[in-house]
Amino acid sequence: MAPIYDNIGRTYSRRRQSDPRIRDAVESALVGCESILNVGAGTGSYEPRSAAVVAVEPSQTMIAQRPHGSAPVVQGCAEALPFRAASFDTVLGILTVHHWTDQAKGFSECKRVARSKVVFLTIDVDVCAKFWLFDYFPDLLRVDREIFPSITRFEDAFGSLEVIAVPVPADCRDGFLGAYWKRPSAYLDPLVRDSISTFSKVGNVDSRLAHLKSDIESRTWEMRYCSIQALTSLDLGYRIIRANKTGQ
Repeated sequence: MAPIYDNIGRTYSRRRQSDPRIRDAVESALVGCESILNVGAGTGSYEPRSAAVVAVEPSQTMIAQRPHGSAPVVQGCAEALPFRAASFDTVLGILTVHHWTDQAKGFSECKRVARSKVVFLTIDVDVCAKFWLFDYFPDLLRVDREIFPSITRFEDAFGSLEVIAVPVPADCRDGFLGAYWKRPSAYLDPLVRDSISTFSKVGNVDSRLAHLKSDIESRTWEMRYCSIQALTSLDLGYRIIRANKTGQ
């Protein structure tokens, strides 16, 4: 994960800020957790302030952008967590698993250092596949299918799960892939795309951008996706996965 974010993460903290509604959903999933290891912590988005937190992040570029007062951070990766077994009550991972080079090893390490539970924010690609953005950029969906683990894969790793849908607000402050579902012009901005890791994996998208730009200007996009115009939030497959370490 470090090489990706060493390249695209230089302005990450400006584009990827915590959305308060998503933060509330994450913090609700962490109620009662006394100590937390935040794996793949990045710049600290959604890092709880109400518990003892330690962060692990592979990219020095991301570590350098963590704000003053953030949790202490160790440079390291999910596949080799530098902590003893059962060091933390809970392991947290926010939109990180799809970046791991060995997801099975990362899951094993998370189970090893967690005493009680694991909590992940991820994407159910089967739900996200309905997102209109993939009509214009089908390669993004191809990449996401390859890198995001299915819900079944989480079940295989952790046993019984609680799966919580996290709708994306129309005015979402966090610039992840689905954040601009009601603001299509945002995807034309190279700075927005540079803060979305999947765009860095699909090569030249100039012709796709031109198609989207044309449809926005002609109001074809607005007419084609009129069903979402009145919505204030949309389910794009973002999911909180919560599981007890034992799977019970």
